[in-house]
Amino acid sequence: MTWATPSTVEQPLLWRWRHNALRRHSDVVEAWIVLSVWLLAVVFGVVAGVVAARATVSGYATANARAHSVSAVLTGDATTSPLARDPELGGKVWAPVRWTDPNGTPRTDRARVSPGTRSGSHVTVWTDRAGHVVSAPVSGSASAVQAVMTGTLVAPLAGASVWAVGWVVRAGLMRRRLDEWDAEWKLVGPRWTA
Repeated sequence: MTWATPSTVEQPLLWRWRHNALRRHSDVVEAWIVLSVWLLAVVFGVVAGVVAARATVSGYATANARAHSVSAVLTGDATTSPLARDPELGGKVWAPVRWTDPNGTPRTDRARVSPGTRSGSHVTVWTDRAGHVVSAPVSGSASAVQAVMTGTLVAPLAGASVWAVGWVVRAGLMRRRLDEWDAEWKLVGPRWTA
């Protein structure tokens, strides 16, 4: 006689939905919860990713609409000292600039320029409506890539949050099932030991 070990017994597909004398109501509930959580995680992840991507594109479009280019004059040399370099600027350095806004008011600020640019050189800077220097607008392809990356990062996080909620619910069901088994064992156990 050979005994079936757990590794040799195959569980039928969708066993929790099939009629079985040992199947409990909590097994069916758990099966539906697992299925629902997986479906909700996928749907919620995709929707959250699309919403995040659209919000990114919209944010760039709004920022681009508020920024406009002005011609400015460098009021000091763009030094190439290590202190002036900022690794986040893509090889550019901060330098003082001066320009006149559309109202005729002279303005000064610091802008990112190529290292070694001499005082008096004309450079293009981007300003907002208040006249403050802002970053150059993000181009269409760069904003599209950023939107895709944002959506790609948000989607799994949103799906994982749904999955985590489902895991907590399932853990509660497991605790309840173990309590039920414990209560039943207290009734049946003494008969076996007698």
